[in-house]
Amino acid sequence: METAANLIERIVDELGGLTKATEALGLTNPSIIANWRTRGRVPYKRVLDVESVTGIPRHEIRPDIYPSPAEVA
Repeated sequence: METAANLIERIVDELGGLTKATEALGLTNPSIIANWRTRGRVPYKRVLDVESVTGIPRHEIRPDIYPSPAEVA
């Protein structure tokens, strides 16, 4: 299982770096995403935005909120 820190790095990498990730997510400052690294998770209000721009499923971004489809079935 991917750690939260690795997932946030993956998000940043897939979006082309911290500045481009900030722009893609409609945020105003790269430090917002840097704070996600510090806290070790994507805020619940941003999960669907991240899923939309990266294609990373929400259950991978925040498994504590969105269970895996395999778990639900």
